[in-house]
Amino acid sequence: MTFKHFCRKGYALFACHGKVVRIGVLAVSMLTFANSDCFSAQTEPADTTQVKTNRELTLEEVVVTGSRAPMTVSQSARLVTVLDRGEIAAAPVQSINDLLKYAVGVDVRQRGAIGAQTDISIRGGTNEQITILLNGINICDPQTGHNVFELPVDISEIERIEVLEGPAGRVYGTSSLVGAINIVTKLADQSSADVHMKAGSYGYFTGGTRANIATSKWNNQVSGNYTRSDGFSRASNGHLNADYEGKKAFYQTKYEDESVKVNGHAGIAEKNYGSNTFYSAKFDNQFEHLSKFYSAVQAETKGWFHFLPSIYWNRTHDRFELIRGSEEKVKYNYHRTDVFGLNLNSYFDWAAGRTAFGGEFRNEDIISGNLGEPLNHPRHIHGTNRDYTVGLNRSNLSAHLEHNIILNRFTLSAGIIAVKNTWNEMNFRFYPGADASYRLGKGWSIYASYNTSLRMPSFTELYYSVGGHMADKYLKPEEMRALEGGIKYRVPGIDTRLSVYHHHGKNMIDWIRDTSKGADADWQSVNHTRLNALGVEASTMLDFTTLLSRQSFLKSLNLAYSYIDQDKDLEPNLQSQYALQYLRHKFVANLKLHLYSQLNMALSYRYQDRVGNYQDVQGTSHEFAPYSLVDARLSWDSPKFNLYVEANNLLDKTYYDYGSVPQPGIWIMAGGNIHFNF
Repeated sequence: MTFKHFCRKGYALFACHGKVVRIGVLAVSMLTFANSDCFSAQTEPADTTQVKTNRELTLEEVVVTGSRAPMTVSQSARLVTVLDRGEIAAAPVQSINDLLKYAVGVDVRQRGAIGAQTDISIRGGTNEQITILLNGINICDPQTGHNVFELPVDISEIERIEVLEGPAGRVYGTSSLVGAINIVTKLADQSSADVHMKAGSYGYFTGGTRANIATSKWNNQVSGNYTRSDGFSRASNGHLNADYEGKKAFYQTKYEDESVKVNGHAGIAEKNYGSNTFYSAKFDNQFEHLSKFYSAVQAETKGWFHFLPSIYWNRTHDRFELIRGSEEKVKYNYHRTDVFGLNLNSYFDWAAGRTAFGGEFRNEDIISGNLGEPLNHPRHIHGTNRDYTVGLNRSNLSAHLEHNIILNRFTLSAGIIAVKNTWNEMNFRFYPGADASYRLGKGWSIYASYNTSLRMPSFTELYYSVGGHMADKYLKPEEMRALEGGIKYRVPGIDTRLSVYHHHGKNMIDWIRDTSKGADADWQSVNHTRLNALGVEASTMLDFTTLLSRQSFLKSLNLAYSYIDQDKDLEPNLQSQYALQYLRHKFVANLKLHLYSQLNMALSYRYQDRVGNYQDVQGTSHEFAPYSLVDARLSWDSPKFNLYVEANNLLDKTYYDYGSVPQPGIWIMAGGNIHFNF
C-alpha cells in the first residue's frame, strides 16, 4: 500500500565548515508498509513562509522514534516503517492487530478475531520481545505479552504507526529485544466530531464517537467505542465460545505556546471474551476478563536545549477462567499489575551534530493468586471472597547517551544505554548501537547498523506453574545483538528496498514440552543457550498516480517478501510454543484502485509459511500448513462522510496461527462514518 505524501517547509541541520547551518526543507515522503524512508529533501529559501501554491495539502514531515534524538524519517539512519492515516483508513481491517498483518517484518498470531487476543512479534521473535508504545510511552505489560495490545483507542483515532525492526535497547531500554511499535493518536486541528458504525458476520457490531475543542493553544479531545461479536466457534457443549465484548474510552489534551509543549492522555480499555482452546487444547470453555487503565503526561521545552520529561502510570486487572463461569473445579486466576515510569530525556544541537542524553526509572509491580513470591500481607481481591497472596516488585534504572551526525549525504547515529534491574540483583549492563546511511545520489542509498538489547523475563515466564505449566523463577534475561545492511532505490513513483540481517540471541526464553510423555505433558519455561537467525526482506512500491499520471484507475501496488532461517531446530519429541515457531516465508501484496468518482477499492493478499508443530486435543502432532488469504474493501470516500463494504478471508480458507485454535472463515462487514466541523 502507498502512504500519503507528507510535505512542508521545515528545517534540517547540516554541518558545514564546522558550523551548523539551518536550511528550509520541503520533504516529500512516500511511505509504504514495507519501507519507511522519504525521498531526498528539496531545499527552499530559509525565509519561505509557505509551500508552493500548487501544493493542495500541507502536512508536517513525520518525526519518528528510531533514535533518542527526534529526527524526521528522511534524516533517520534507522529504517522505521510508517503506516499513515490514509492507509489505515483504506485497509480492510477491524483492529490495529489486523493492520499489522500487512507489515512484512511483523508476525501477527491470533487466537481470537477482531483483536480479542493477539500476539505480535517482529523478525522471528516472540510477543514478549518487542516494546509497544502509545504516543511514545512504554505500555508493555510485565505480566504477559498476551495483554499488551489491549489499547484504549479505536483504530479510527490512530494518526500513524511506526514499526522499528531489530534490537532497540539504546532507544527503549529493556523489552525491545527485536523491535518496537509506536502507536501515535491524532488530535483534530479544529473543533470537530466524528461518528462511526460497522456491522457484519457473526453478530459483529462496533460503534463509536469522537469530539474535540481546539483553540490557539489548547486542544482537548474525548472518544468512546463499543464492540461485540457472537463469535465463530463452539465449545464441545455446543455453546459459542469465541464471543467478544469490548469498551474503550480515551481522553487526550495538548497545550503549546512559544516556550513549551505539553501532551497528556488517559484511557480505559475493558473486554470480556471466550477463550475457547486459547491456552490449552484440553479445555474448550475458557474465558477471560481484562481491564486496563493508561495515563501519561509529556512535555518539551523549546529553544536551543530541549528537555523532554514524561511520567506515566498503567494498571491492569486480569481474571482468567479455565472453566467458564465455574470456579468450583478450578479457581479463577486473578492478577493486578501496576507500572510506574519517569523518563527524563534531553537533546541539543551544536557544531558536531545533535546530542541526546537522559535516564529512566520504571517500576513494575504485580499482586496475584499464583504469580510471584508470598506477600507479607495478603491483599483483598475486590468483588470476591479471595485474596491476592503472592506478588513481585522490580525496578529498572537506565541512563543513555547518543550522538547524531546529519550531513547532506551521510547520517550516523550512535549511542549506548546502561541498564540495571533489581530483579535478581543484576549489576549495570551496557548495550551499544550504531546506525549509518549514505545517499549515493540518483535515488540510490545504502545503510548498515549494529545494535544490542536486553529483555527481562515476564512474571508469567518466571512463576506460572498451574494448568499444565511449570515456570522457572531463575530464568536469565535474554540478550540480542544484530547486524543489518541494505540498499534502497527511490525516485518519484518507485520505492524499492533490499535488506539482510543476522540476529544472535543468548538465553532466549521459550515454553517447551516433551510430547513423548503424552498430551498431558507440562509446558516448561526454559532458556535456550543461543539462537541465531538470518533474514532477508525485499519490497517494492509503484505509485501509478506518478508513473502513469494520465490514467486514474491504478493508484498503487506494493509487494513485499521476507525470509527467516534459524540455526536451532526442535529436537525429537519437543514442541515449542513461541521461540522456535516463526514465519519462514511471508509475502504480501496490496493493490489500490480508483473505480469511479469517489468509489475506491483496496485488495490485499497475504501468504504465510510457519515453522513448527502442534498437538491437537487427541495428542496427534501436526505441522503448521502454509496458507493464503485475500481481503478486500470497497468504499465511497468524500470529505464529510465515508461508506464501505469489506471482507476478510474472501476465499473462506481454513487456517491456524496457533495449534488447535481455528481462525474464522469469510467475514463480511459494512459501515460508515460522518465528520462534523464546529
